[in-house]
Amino acid sequence: MQQVPYGSVDRDKPLLRVPFTRLAVITVCLPLLGLIACVVLALLYHYNDSTYTHCQVANYLPSISAAISLTPERYIWRFSIGLHSAPRFLVAAAYFSFYRGRFSRRLTEQLLSGLTFLLALSENVGLLLLTYVSSTETYSVHKSGFIVFIGSSVLHMLCTCKLWSWIVKYSLSSEEMMSYRQKRRLFLFNCCFCLLAVYFYRRHNKYCEAGIRLKFSASACSCCLSVAVYSFFAGCEYLVVLTNMAFHMTAYWDFGGSEAPPWSAEEEKNEELNVTQSMLGPEGFPEGSARQFPQHKEVKPSSCQATSSSHIQDQIKAVSWSPFTENLLLQTFSNIPTISMHSCV
Repeated sequence: MQQVPYGSVDRDKPLLRVPFTRLAVITVCLPLLGLIACVVLALLYHYNDSTYTHCQVANYLPSISAAISLTPERYIWRFSIGLHSAPRFLVAAAYFSFYRGRFSRRLTEQLLSGLTFLLALSENVGLLLLTYVSSTETYSVHKSGFIVFIGSSVLHMLCTCKLWSWIVKYSLSSEEMMSYRQKRRLFLFNCCFCLLAVYFYRRHNKYCEAGIRLKFSASACSCCLSVAVYSFFAGCEYLVVLTNMAFHMTAYWDFGGSEAPPWSAEEEKNEELNVTQSMLGPEGFPEGSARQFPQHKEVKPSSCQATSSSHIQDQIKAVSWSPFTENLLLQTFSNIPTISMHSCV
């Protein structure tokens, strides 16, 4: 194994580069494939258990809660959501950083971006709660997690659409315009399916109807079809989850070909460290250091006499370095009693 000295920059180099578009696709595909697998397995092997209702009326589709509470469906769902949750937290942090850069001088937009970030975290926590506490184990906790997930999801979509309505006012990017249109459309679809799901759920619990009769007529024939109310609820629940996944998939347009933010942030820190170390010679600052940082004032001693380390530290603090660079310089000169400065006025 290659040995590197302690404190070397090489040990912080990224081991993996992940394009953000690929991360977005993987993040969405994990719960999508898990949901499809759970519903298909429930229909094939646990049809009676998954479609059972408390009033024992006909039902043809399992709800998501019923599908993920059986075995082995629950383990498939927990595995997919467990892998899915970590990138979701990273994406939420990436969006927060993105909004802070876009609205750096606008207080209202920054407050809304902070609220959006908290709603994204709350949505993910609610999803984890309803995933790892099934409806057959502790129904009240599972129900609370579902309410937190749905409520945070709708509010997060609303805040995101508002932020992007401000962004596209001053943007000429076709990707950002496409992302905003898709976000707005998916948000409206999600709200409609949420309202329909609530309507069918309440109607099923209140009336326990055997089914809703749908009449189809044509010029040659007509027929009637009776569909259980709870099956309508289950279908709307599927569409709510699918539109939520599609909404998060719009990150594909938002970040384009950029890399995942944690690795990019680490690279920026390493670049700053490389530049700072290149500035430090064996005897102090090289002459003309202000040319490498035009935004900083050049600090020069008033004579060629020896300068103490405390005086050097005072000069470092007088310059508007970034916190990372300032700490590095202070640590460098903290243990040096006397330094001869060769750059004279």
